Amino acid sequence: MSYQVTIQPSGHQFSVERGQTVLEAALDAGFALPYGCRNGACGACKGKILAGRVDYGEAQEGTLTAEDRKQGLALFCCARPLEDLVIEVREVTAVKDIPVKTLPCRVERLERLCHDVMGIWLKLPSSERLQFLPGQYIDFLLKDGKRRSFSLANAPEEDALLELHARHVPGGFFTEHIFNVMKVKDILRINGPLGSFFLRESDKPAIFVAGGTGFAPIKSILTHAFHHHVDRQMVLYWGARNLRDLYLPELPAKWQQAHDNFSFIPVIQAPLPEEHWTGRTGHVHEAVLADFADLSGYQVYACGAPVMVAAARRDFIARGLPPEEFYSDAFEYQGGPSA
Repeated sequence: MSYQVTIQPSGHQFSVERGQTVLEAALDAGFALPYGCRNGACGACKGKILAGRVDYGEAQEGTLTAEDRKQGLALFCCARPLEDLVIEVREVTAVKDIPVKTLPCRVERLERLCHDVMGIWLKLPSSERLQFLPGQYIDFLLKDGKRRSFSLANAPEEDALLELHARHVPGGFFTEHIFNVMKVKDILRINGPLGSFFLRESDKPAIFVAGGTGFAPIKSILTHAFHHHVDRQMVLYWGARNLRDLYLPELPAKWQQAHDNFSFIPVIQAPLPEEHWTGRTGHVHEAVLADFADLSGYQVYACGAPVMVAAARRDFIARGLPPEEFYSDAFEYQGGPSA
């Protein structure tokens, strides 16, 4: 059995299956209600019930008081419908709607994804979740006051752990720490979410251009898009210097098999003889230029080294891409003992 929920003032509607909370069902349907902890502790998801009844669940008394309930308020991360509902709540529609937080976190898992890329999975305190738009990033706050930025590679639907991809920069202070010192259960501080690199609503086909670990935010964006059955045409060009630098290539290859509206084109800049590479070669953005004579009807999302992003912007606009349809996140790889 399911119940229908209508959000005011937007008029958006979604169904809640038995056992689901209002928040779980809304996020699953693609409607971003605000939240912070998902366990009734923070109050970020508090909204008003205009019609219908709910089981308030395990909402904490200090967060949802008796007076709150009398006024028709509920915590949507805990509340489960007992009948059809009309609720009043502010929806997250842009970066400005998402609070930026400073939080402690624990290293839950470390995994080498290839010879120079480490996968890092972070766990937040049980009373916290990080709401973010797919494509955004977080900063590590280091003890010397410096920051190091890493894109979130997981989709918002999979936020029990935060996934990051870190490329080893020889001599880089923090990446040397990640590869040689960091261990499971280490405690760190993060700040986020940050950035404006996320998929805009459009009917235009989307071209994604990733260089190296620029795949991380694009992984988040595409996983989220597939989860919500986005049907626009999408293609990913992913470039690496050698074939061995292309980590997780089986994932976008699997997406290509599963989704008719998605294709994956790996591009290897300088394949080694022993790699026996027979696919596309050269600079990744030049592969896009070779395939598209006119980019005027597209959106482009580019992420990677600044030189690649700058070249892509220049050459794609020259090929007809409207400047306002180029979205990017340029990674500054910081090396040297002071970095």
